[in-house]
Amino acid sequence: MLVEAEVEEPVAGPGDVLIEVAAAGVNRADVLQREGHYPSPPGSPAWPGLEVSGTVLEAPELSGFAVGDAVCALLGGGGYAERVAVPAGQVLPVPVGIDLVDAAGLPEVVATVWSNVFLLADLRAGETLLVHGGSSGIGTMAVQLGRVFGARVAVTARSSSKLEACAELGADILIDYTVDDFVERIRAEAGGADVILDVVGGDYLSRNVRALAVNGRIANIASRGGTSSLDLNALMMKRGTIRSTSLRARPADEKAAIVASVRENVWPVIENGAVHPVIGARFPFAEAAAAHELMESSSHIGKILLEV
Repeated sequence: MLVEAEVEEPVAGPGDVLIEVAAAGVNRADVLQREGHYPSPPGSPAWPGLEVSGTVLEAPELSGFAVGDAVCALLGGGGYAERVAVPAGQVLPVPVGIDLVDAAGLPEVVATVWSNVFLLADLRAGETLLVHGGSSGIGTMAVQLGRVFGARVAVTARSSSKLEACAELGADILIDYTVDDFVERIRAEAGGADVILDVVGGDYLSRNVRALAVNGRIANIASRGGTSSLDLNALMMKRGTIRSTSLRARPADEKAAIVASVRENVWPVIENGAVHPVIGARFPFAEAAAAHELMESSSHIGKILLEV
């Protein structure tokens, strides 16, 4: 159950920025946490919330932030609240041209996509990127960043409306996984994928290996698809690699490095209008349960936000 409750005021420790929250992003990790499967890491508040936007109330010297600044931030937890304290290295200015509330839909998806698809899997211009769940919050960001940085983007989704949304964002190959075999489609139309962003895991693993191009890379960020099996011979024949990561439990210095790289490489393409947060729904905080129901239905496109 999700219920409203009073909690202690957050206290900004050394190096922390205290933020008055305007909105929080809703992520699948929040649903897992509500179900008891994915608790906050040590040191983070016990309630959900991996990203927020808002206004700075306190900031350490030399952090680059000042009281009153509009910011968004990546959290270990606790974003479903009126205030949060977060290490300065995980805070970003709201990009020029982006609404303060909408900015809550940026930190988690941008950091996830940038760190996995570009920093780990090393997607390059001219390569093919396959994005599973292309209409999700992570998917819509991956499509845009892949396009902007010169990749050919393929997506899987379960309906024509979701695929149309992906096409509008720049996806080139549209695969309805309820009708078509994505392995056959990506091999036929692109000769295989150079990078696959896998938000499913489980029984998708073996199929992803078959969908790879030679020297392809799989970036796995979830395990929602049941039991995994891996044909090592098939992976060896592709000279492929698999990197499986999570963002939430990483040490603060690793998160800070990712956030710094995002600010340098992704913030400019957001501020020039080439990339934008795709917001599918907004709920008041009191209706967090309804927001989770929408997330679990998978009927939305883009990000779901909670507004204070």
